[in-house]
Amino acid sequence: MANVVVVGTQWGDEGKGKIVDWLSERADVVVRFQGGHNAGHTLVIDGVTFKLSLLPSGVVREGKLSIIGNGVVVDPWALMEEIDAMRSQGIEVSPRNLHIADNAPLLLALHRNLDRTRETAAGNNRIGTTKRGIGPAYEDKVARRAIRIGDLDEPEVLPEKVDKLLFHHNALLRGFGMPEIDRDGLIAELSEIAPKILPFSGAVWKVIDDARRAGNRILFEGAQGTMLDIDHGTYPFVTSSNAVAGQAAVGCGQGPGAIDYVLGITKAYTTRVGGGPFPTELADETGRTIGERGREFGTVTGRPRRCGWFDAVLVRQAVKINGINGIALTKSDILDGMPELKVCTAYAIGGETIDYLPASSLRQTSVEPVYEVMEGWAESTQGARSWAELPALAVKYIRRIEELIEAPVALLSTSPEREDTILVHDPFAD
Repeated sequence: MANVVVVGTQWGDEGKGKIVDWLSERADVVVRFQGGHNAGHTLVIDGVTFKLSLLPSGVVREGKLSIIGNGVVVDPWALMEEIDAMRSQGIEVSPRNLHIADNAPLLLALHRNLDRTRETAAGNNRIGTTKRGIGPAYEDKVARRAIRIGDLDEPEVLPEKVDKLLFHHNALLRGFGMPEIDRDGLIAELSEIAPKILPFSGAVWKVIDDARRAGNRILFEGAQGTMLDIDHGTYPFVTSSNAVAGQAAVGCGQGPGAIDYVLGITKAYTTRVGGGPFPTELADETGRTIGERGREFGTVTGRPRRCGWFDAVLVRQAVKINGINGIALTKSDILDGMPELKVCTAYAIGGETIDYLPASSLRQTSVEPVYEVMEGWAESTQGARSWAELPALAVKYIRRIEELIEAPVALLSTSPEREDTILVHDPFAD
């Protein structure tokens, strides 16, 4: 029985929610290993829509254990709101089916305030964050001043840790000419949320290890996408954590041997939210059409996504960096009826042709896509559940993508409904 990691191969928003939900029916444990509540998953189950941000997708399935790992920054108030929302939709969320790492860092209101202040002050040079405080929370983690979930269970030392945190944050706020954080008020807020969040916390690395030894199938669920990874993405227009497959082990306390199969979620075209380079972006009617058809608006923010042609260079790079075994191709049905399609097969920079996205931010903004033009298909692929139902030209497009990215299609999604999925290879079978 294989343990599977699911990662995005582009700039996020590839449709991970539906694929993870589809896979979670086959899994026993679903683990969220990085990011925060800036990432959103939309699940459609029997016509009911569930919007998740922090909770692993397995929480909507009866009998599955969901785990939030230490690689996640946890806003406890946002998490409790999400739990309440799930309960209002008839989904049980309790310490019986949800565990949170006691060494996961907390995301506080002061992180959100700092995030918003920085983005506003940056003006046209802003990163384009969700302003949820993710970056500042990870900064505090790395600087060793974060308050972690387990700290809430030690009220005798919590004030000392708050003082250490505020020594840094209040200095920043003074520099911005903003009011300082009230120490006693923050301690009171943490003391109030503690009894609500602590019943879920524990040593999740041990829970996962026990599950592995028992032969349970584990699904490791990432957020964002490879090109938003803090090391391998389009820096500095990236998230503040590692979003690649290797983080799956680190983000929940397992060794590399815990990973058997890496599934890369890949959209049949390309989108991104916020600032940063985007070689195949279509700032024209075609781009707007793709965005409207694909309903390309952020689950968390509602912001419209930038849209463009499929970038095989970008995805092939993600395949190599993640060690991807196969991809789940999503939203190919959005391209139905388009007379011609373009696929980026290389980049050109000043007369030089390259087959990867360089790390240099200057070179990233200078690349020009080299396109291969393909004939589109007139027939609908929406809802197809077998290869035989797909138009020949759609199959040709998919096969060409496989060749260019050097990875096979393991799953093909043809609508938001989980049943509208063509299984080529079951990742859990490895």
